[in-house]
Amino acid sequence: MKKLSKSETEKQVKNFFDNINSKTAKEVRKIKKLAMSQNIPLKELRKKFCKKCFTPFGNSKIRIKNKMKIITCKNCGQISRWKLKKSI
Repeated sequence: MKKLSKSETEKQVKNFFDNINSKTAKEVRKIKKLAMSQNIPLKELRKKFCKKCFTPFGNSKIRIKNKMKIITCKNCGQISRWKLKKSI
């Protein structure tokens, strides 16, 4: 496998996350490892998959409570909590 430059890797990561709901956990794990090897921060993209089992949050329970977005993974039961931003 040929080595990719940082800009090529960023494009590949961005294209991957455009259609994440059709991806498997193994593919998500590989792309995250690729991004980490090039020191590319995932920022908002990391909110699109479970940090425990790496499955996309396409089929998950989402609740909003006390200015927090609570996402429960249907696959492993992991609970992710994200603070909601203030809107102006």
